[in-house]
Amino acid sequence: MSYDFVNAKSYLFTSESVTEGHPDKICDQISDSVLDSIIKLDPEARVACEVSITTGLVVIMGEITTSAYVDIPSVVRKVISDIGFNDPELGFDSKSCGIMLSINEQSSDISEGVSTSLEVRGKDITDKNALIGAGDQGIMFGYACTETPELMPLPITLSHKLVQQLSNVRRDNTLNYLRPDGKSQVTVEYSMGKPKRIDTVVVSTQHAPDISQSDIYNDISNYVIKPIIDKSLLDSNTKIYVNPSGRFVIGGPNGDTGLTGRKILVDTYGGFARHGGGAFSGKDPTKVDRSGAYAARWVAKNLVAARVSDLCEIQIAYAIGMAEPVSVSVETFGTSKISYDKIIDIINDVFDLRPAAIIEQLNLRRPIYHSTSSYGHFGRPDLDLPWEQINKMEDIRSRL
Repeated sequence: MSYDFVNAKSYLFTSESVTEGHPDKICDQISDSVLDSIIKLDPEARVACEVSITTGLVVIMGEITTSAYVDIPSVVRKVISDIGFNDPELGFDSKSCGIMLSINEQSSDISEGVSTSLEVRGKDITDKNALIGAGDQGIMFGYACTETPELMPLPITLSHKLVQQLSNVRRDNTLNYLRPDGKSQVTVEYSMGKPKRIDTVVVSTQHAPDISQSDIYNDISNYVIKPIIDKSLLDSNTKIYVNPSGRFVIGGPNGDTGLTGRKILVDTYGGFARHGGGAFSGKDPTKVDRSGAYAARWVAKNLVAARVSDLCEIQIAYAIGMAEPVSVSVETFGTSKISYDKIIDIINDVFDLRPAAIIEQLNLRRPIYHSTSSYGHFGRPDLDLPWEQINKMEDIRSRL
């Protein structure tokens, strides 16, 4: 399916992000911190860790096969404390919350399929990139576009930056009444496929009980929104809402339950691109939900950086236990400079999208995942993420 973004005269598009104190994001951070702690000691570990959180309780579930010992409760308490929930007055306290573990080893059936791919079973094949089968079936999408320096859509980029700034002014005590939970939402008006103006900005932030809503509005406008959003994108018709529901004292796990993997559009492209449905956090890189999606972003970003197209969405599909993707497809929304067949040929020539090759090329068996679990996995100039490198751009250009 193709969308005529480029030729639409005017349309609005909205994306959201959340702070690290949002209950779902707390769970993502715990899941990825458990993964990092294990993979640091045992790079070959198989980890699928999911977390649920509610008032006074954290539940860690999953399938983990490893030779390493990790004190998971200590990891959990450190994550929660670092986020800022370290005082009973906040409604959730890292020191006193209950922690439950329900962890098994990875299924032996799945393990066998991952460790020895269908392509090599019973055959004398020495290609190491053919050895590992995909950890599950599924479809993964990657996206890139030219509207920001990060080659990301503007709505999700601004939404992430707003909540990052919200966290910054809380942590440095610029606004010492703020608490960890919060959200942002940005609506961009597009014209002929290009960002034209900001239509609406929404910021909701947890706060201490003794601060007025008017003070919160003024402070968030001056210290969060204005430093982030270019004033050329704002006009007299831009609508700004700060805590539109009013009082927001009860937040974090005390205000809502959280669950790993429930913010998949925040993690990716803010709804601007399609999503295969698989979450990232808590999964080791044999799980193609994660590594396949990272590879798809890597492919899309390099194609856009090489000026093959202005918009690029890559889909990769895998079958469990198989190394080779079932399919690879591309959508450029009418912005491609070359034919579809030529793009597919370039992808096949330049990129090896088998799980073992992705893991090796992107160096994924190392503890880099906690840093991705808040503020997006893509378009992160503050992090040195391998799938954000445009190291294949010249190779692509040489084939045009």
